Amino acid sequence: MKQFPYLIPERTVLIVGLGLMGSAYARALSETGYRVLGITPHQEVIDAALSEGVIHAGDTDVNADLIAQADIIVFGLYPTVLLDWVHKNSHLISPGTVLTDVTGVKACVVEQVQAMLPEGVEYISAHPMAGRELIGNEPLAVFRAATPDMFRGANYLVVPTEKNTPEAICLCEQLGRVLGFARVTRLSVEEHDRAIAFLSQLTHAIAVSLMCCTDGEGDVSRLSSLTGDSFRDLTRIAKINDAMWSELFLSNREPLLGQMDVFIDRFCALRQALADGDTEAMRDMMRRSTDCRRAFDRQA
Repeated sequence: MKQFPYLIPERTVLIVGLGLMGSAYARALSETGYRVLGITPHQEVIDAALSEGVIHAGDTDVNADLIAQADIIVFGLYPTVLLDWVHKNSHLISPGTVLTDVTGVKACVVEQVQAMLPEGVEYISAHPMAGRELIGNEPLAVFRAATPDMFRGANYLVVPTEKNTPEAICLCEQLGRVLGFARVTRLSVEEHDRAIAFLSQLTHAIAVSLMCCTDGEGDVSRLSSLTGDSFRDLTRIAKINDAMWSELFLSNREPLLGQMDVFIDRFCALRQALADGDTEAMRDMMRRSTDCRRAFDRQA
């Protein structure tokens, strides 16, 4: 059995899924001196990662030797893909290995993964609150776009359960600091999914809905010569990975629906104040929004 993998550079980290987040993890860890391995289905990404020294070894398929070498395994996979991978391959993971992830929802993943693991293997979930808008999903372009500076100034969420040991929780928090995150916070699974429904998923839903208020590319082409920064800032995240985000929305359906209902209620209240010519009601909402936004700024 391996010793518990305290996060020191002599440890080997396997990244399963070299997409945007997995590749950024690989770059950050290899630059810090860790021995990084990679598994991803795209040979061109493996070749580039090897030639650039981002990983020490890699494969396009499940590789029992790479899995056996790993002290820590980071899953950069969609929730359903992560569950399928663990179901098929958990028997290859050595006792003493610690698993973590980057998934944006937890309730639909954490308990199931923990239940599938062999004795002596521990899974401690995490969520890096970072990202980058991409034009297209070409794997090599995504790999090139992934850089550790995505993490600087960002928040890193650690999501333990009663099945996690203090040592694994500490390791996961250490990982966030090694990657360069500005703040590391612990949340329960339920707290995480409620917070993410508001802070991330609702904001993406609003941006998508706003962009769908246009009549298509022709209308956008005309409007783009008229717009200012406010519209661009508000819709920056509307350039969205539809496969990933539709899965995340569905995986966190009830918390997100609850937040959407609150937003619709507040939007309708503002609309009603406008329809009624109620200046004071509009100004009250604007003052409240300003105070809340200032509170966010103070915490940054």
